[in-house]
Amino acid sequence: MDRRQFLTTTAGVALGAFATSAPAIAQAKTKIRVGYLHTVAVDGQIWTGMDQGFFDKQGLDLELRQFNTGLEIFQALIGGSLDVLATGAVLSNFPARNQGKVFLINDIEVATAQLWVRADQGIKTFADLKGKRIATATGTTAHVFLDKALRANKIDPKDVELLNQSMPAAVTSFISGAVPAVALWVPFNITVRDKVPGAVKLADASAFYPQAAIVGGWAAANDYYEPNKETLAKLIKGWAEANDYIIGNSKEAMEALQKAHYSQTPLSDINEQFKAQKMFSSRDWKRLYSDATVTNWLQQSTDFFMANAGVKDFTPASKYFDPSLYLQTIA
Repeated sequence: MDRRQFLTTTAGVALGAFATSAPAIAQAKTKIRVGYLHTVAVDGQIWTGMDQGFFDKQGLDLELRQFNTGLEIFQALIGGSLDVLATGAVLSNFPARNQGKVFLINDIEVATAQLWVRADQGIKTFADLKGKRIATATGTTAHVFLDKALRANKIDPKDVELLNQSMPAAVTSFISGAVPAVALWVPFNITVRDKVPGAVKLADASAFYPQAAIVGGWAAANDYYEPNKETLAKLIKGWAEANDYIIGNSKEAMEALQKAHYSQTPLSDINEQFKAQKMFSSRDWKRLYSDATVTNWLQQSTDFFMANAGVKDFTPASKYFDPSLYLQTIA
């Protein structure tokens, strides 16, 4: 028993001796089932908030479940095994199909999506990609970025062949030489860089910011959102403290994340992941929520997802994204 446990126990005994009938002071925490991706751009605020006690201070108990892609998380949310989720660009997909309510934004994935090519297979420019296979996980942040990158470089996406795989499989295909290009998100770039020394990063999403920002954030299950706004407000408060702590103490925050949650990843790579995203203070986010900047960013990705899926009748971001809870919660 450590000192804190000893003091807590003895204090409880003393109180019990004088007021055995007094009500318990401690209150049960509210559990929230949270799905997330294990990448700094998505779970940075989650782990920081838990480690620093910010969610605990709000009386919340986050029951975490890790997934490999945003598609998998939304499937779990729709299936009823999650209350909320944190993910990347897929945040703009399923809610547009009335599957989830967006209420909180983490960051802009400025350079988290990247296109890597193999020069040893003759790929050195975008023009060289015509008629070639590109591995990626379709319907994800990487896919949104790839489409923008190809069009920006005057390549019709129809002129390349997409190999749809899970991201680990797509990276493996690239490393083995089965495909000459891969559109990925960090930290998979580290594996590519280490395993294929001659690989070249042809572009990343930063080339299209802010005109085409890719945002990641949080969504709640449809039947959870309305009756649990008080709980979600507490989640926002805990998130805001974690978010602002990272911004104000980025060096210490990244070191703590690497030590406790990314022990297999070098600190230099964690810092690289951190620099690949763009964060705003909780107060700065208020302006971006209020002037519809966030709504417009979400809509850009939604338009891509719906067009790619051939869906013409869908819910716009102005309907599936509710900024009011955040604006009411953050002073």
